[in-house]
Amino acid sequence: MNNLCAEIGWKSINHDGEQLCGDHIDIVEQGDDSTVIVLADGMGSGVKASILSTLTSKIISTMMAAGLPLEECVSTIAATLPVCSVRGVAYSTFTIMHIIDSQTIELIQYDNPHIIYIRSGAIYDYPKAEMNIDGKQIYKSVIRLQEDDIIIAMSDGCPHAGIGVAYNFGWKREDIADYMLTMSAGGFTAKVLSKILIDEVNNLYGGKPGDDATTCVIKIRKRVPMNILFGPPSNRDDCNRMMNLFFSKEGKHIICGGTTSSIAASWLRKPLKPKLSFERSDIPPIAELEGVDLVTEGVITVNKVVEYANDYITENTTYDEWGYGRDGASLISRLLFEEATDINFYVGKAINPAHQNPNLPINFNIKMNLVQELSKALKQMGKRIKVSYF
Repeated sequence: MNNLCAEIGWKSINHDGEQLCGDHIDIVEQGDDSTVIVLADGMGSGVKASILSTLTSKIISTMMAAGLPLEECVSTIAATLPVCSVRGVAYSTFTIMHIIDSQTIELIQYDNPHIIYIRSGAIYDYPKAEMNIDGKQIYKSVIRLQEDDIIIAMSDGCPHAGIGVAYNFGWKREDIADYMLTMSAGGFTAKVLSKILIDEVNNLYGGKPGDDATTCVIKIRKRVPMNILFGPPSNRDDCNRMMNLFFSKEGKHIICGGTTSSIAASWLRKPLKPKLSFERSDIPPIAELEGVDLVTEGVITVNKVVEYANDYITENTTYDEWGYGRDGASLISRLLFEEATDINFYVGKAINPAHQNPNLPINFNIKMNLVQELSKALKQMGKRIKVSYF
């Protein structure tokens, strides 16, 4: 299996005063070997632009994922969307990024700012073939992917930033490329890179964007497996089998739960060393166990990780909290959200009576529900998830 994977992150800001964004991102996956990402920029702003961009991205991504030719996709868009009576334009502009088996990327660009491609610490001048489809000038590129490639797509709200405020003619594409080249050296995830760019665009607009602005970042990286052990098995006779499977897997190992970590310590024949100091009042301290990368408390800590995960896939407002924290929930979040690509859950189904107390301040779901919710959020981040119950 190919050892590379594509990490995808995107972020938008709305035109000042508008509740809906006129740009739209759509991502369609077909198994493990094909992903289509479409960034569409609807004409104008507000409701009309939002409808145009949403229809454009949905139609193109669905047709491309089904393997239909580009010419048919563009013709369908032209025939489906209404024509503006003022400008005579029938549909929004778009950028298509089709990743095939994490080995090749096909770029198709129509009237959006050209994609910025960073390779080996420099701006890569990738080849472009010009095509004419239904009178529209379209650029197509097919590029063999390499580890650490960074592909940055954006709507025209990004280079328009700062017009009449910070710059006379906006933030030029080459200046955006230089800025992102510097930021890419920091080792940030695709999600964080997209946020960095949009935050700077918003700053250049003075916090009042004169246009919708969207960026989508793809980062090519090696697959990184991660293993989480959460809770003791319902049958004590399964402890050895659970530990054997957990520790036989490659990658880092995380254990959540006091009883679970005690079982692991006994299996490893190593002392479990709890830390007595609290990094924060609402998250129990972590512990140390030789042979394990991270040992934390169970349900309280994982419940917090679920909160962070659900926020991460939406507004990502808690990044500063978990991105730098030293508590168990923050450490798990960084490992899962930023480092791991393939995550194996080993979940014990034994019930802890303390978690059934309705007077506890947190609404404790059983472990399985927490794992299901966390798995769902991680899948939306593009992670491969496997859950085994004991």
